[in-house]
Amino acid sequence: MAIKPQWRMLLSMTFLSLAVMGNVARAEGIPIVTGEQWIASSDAEKKAYLVGIANLLDVERAYAGTTAGSEDIAQRFGKGMQGQTLDSVRQGLDSYYAANPTMVRHPVIETLWFQMVVPGLKKNP
Repeated sequence: MAIKPQWRMLLSMTFLSLAVMGNVARAEGIPIVTGEQWIASSDAEKKAYLVGIANLLDVERAYAGTTAGSEDIAQRFGKGMQGQTLDSVRQGLDSYYAANPTMVRHPVIETLWFQMVVPGLKKNP
């Protein structure tokens, strides 16, 4: 039985829509990485997490383009992390969690923001 082109397109779009909705539903269940997972991770895993954050910020900057202002989160993140390397950020987070074991349940991205970006913004206004 041959499927007419219109029906083939309709079926394709239906399956694509279902696949997208399924991915969205799964994305909502993705856990936030906390200090507990950070401490248990290898240096390579930690770097991969940080590279993921950096890539996300690069995508955000590219998406915002020239309309991004100084209050844009990606711009502030970049300015606050000026002069940092993957290793210095990894070591900074390692040191923070070692010195503050009661904070390991906090998300790594929150710790990164308040312990490194915000102080960096004060140094690089």
